[in-house]
Amino acid sequence: MSENIEEKIKRLRELGKAAAEPEAPSPGPKPGRIPARPPKKPSKIGSLREKERRKRILIGAAVISIILIISIAAVYVYLQGKAARELEAAKQAKINEVNAYFKGNLTNDPVKKQLIEKIRAAQSVEDVEKIDVKKAYQDRLKEIEAAKAAEEEKKRMEELNKAKTDKLNEVELDFEPLLNQPLPEDLKNEVVNTLNSLKGSINSAQSKEEVSAINPTPYLIDLWKKYYYYLIDSAPSEKVILKKGAEKHIYTKVEAKYEISRITEYGELLQYSIEKAQMVKIALVLPRKNVVGGYMEPGAKIQIFAQNKSKVYIKVADEGFIDLVLLPTQAGSISVSESQSNSNSYNNQATTTYTSSEQTTYQPGASVISQTTNENEQYSSGQTSSESSSASYNYNVNLAEVLKALAADKLNNPDDIKETLEKYGWKVMDLEQATRMLTMDPNTPVLVIVEVPSEFVSDILTYQNELYIANVVG
Repeated sequence: MSENIEEKIKRLRELGKAAAEPEAPSPGPKPGRIPARPPKKPSKIGSLREKERRKRILIGAAVISIILIISIAAVYVYLQGKAARELEAAKQAKINEVNAYFKGNLTNDPVKKQLIEKIRAAQSVEDVEKIDVKKAYQDRLKEIEAAKAAEEEKKRMEELNKAKTDKLNEVELDFEPLLNQPLPEDLKNEVVNTLNSLKGSINSAQSKEEVSAINPTPYLIDLWKKYYYYLIDSAPSEKVILKKGAEKHIYTKVEAKYEISRITEYGELLQYSIEKAQMVKIALVLPRKNVVGGYMEPGAKIQIFAQNKSKVYIKVADEGFIDLVLLPTQAGSISVSESQSNSNSYNNQATTTYTSSEQTTYQPGASVISQTTNENEQYSSGQTSSESSSASYNYNVNLAEVLKALAADKLNNPDDIKETLEKYGWKVMDLEQATRMLTMDPNTPVLVIVEVPSEFVSDILTYQNELYIANVVG
């Protein structure tokens, strides 16, 4: 629109200039032609009139030009004002469109400010209309979504990397106790390879969920069991001791492996340790009633229990054997009393008794006459004699003194005496069992030598005054 107005003004200016310019002189006669007659000489009055006419023409042309210029300027100003109003209206409409799109979180968005500045800087309505607010809004939304996605991805990667770092540290800590054990070379290589495999899985995980799903526990349970099997197989004895906290149990190697294989909880598995079953002998002096009444023979399998300070009975030795039972001093002295008695008694007595009775009754008339006669005779004779005799013998043999005499070779027939003594103690116990008669007091002290794994000795000695020995019969 502004270009059309400028072109019109330009054409009006050219027309004004053309009107103000004097007419060009007529060209002279062309050469080669002979004028018919010479031009007349203008008169002075004619010249003045011509000049006046030309002056009036010039003045008229100038006035017309000025009027035209003023008119054109007025039109131009009007048109310019109209264009400016239209431009301002277009700008305001476009700004309203911008505000309609860019609101809420986008109220102060920099793209919105740039659009408004671009609208306000536009020089024509066409320039304003060329500004695509909707596309700019959609592009900005995509840009924001892309930035948000990038930020979320960055945050996700940061969280993922942190989760990976934490999981790697956790796995290394879980494997550290096992790697610190004296593992055989093949098992150590398996542990290291398993650890590296888990690390590779962690590093290649694409999400925190994948990282969290990586669980080293099943691998550790399997590897710890293999290490325990190795320790069991490496034990020099046929039996081993499984310790779990304060509990101790002795097993054969096959039994120990079975017990380990049954464990499914990782925390419980780590509570176990394996010790070789090194057998030792210790002597215990206990009341007879605490040693199965003393009816124990060498080689018998036993378990040892104790009463703790809380009056609770606990097992302190899972397995052991009787090596020797020494009878108390009360069984080391033979005291015998013998007595004999004879008594005879004789008693002879005879008695004879004679009785006679007679009764006579008369009834003459109304009266009754009765007469009774009784006779009683008794003869008795008797004889008594008695005889009695008695005898008693007491002797006492101190077996300890007999042993001393045997050691000093001061007895006759020492081999027979020794054989008799060897059988004496067990005969006493056997007779008690056979007759079901207790000859010795239940609290009689008995010396018992037991063979137990060395791991149980400290507990046995701790409770040595409260021990109970049980004979394993199954």
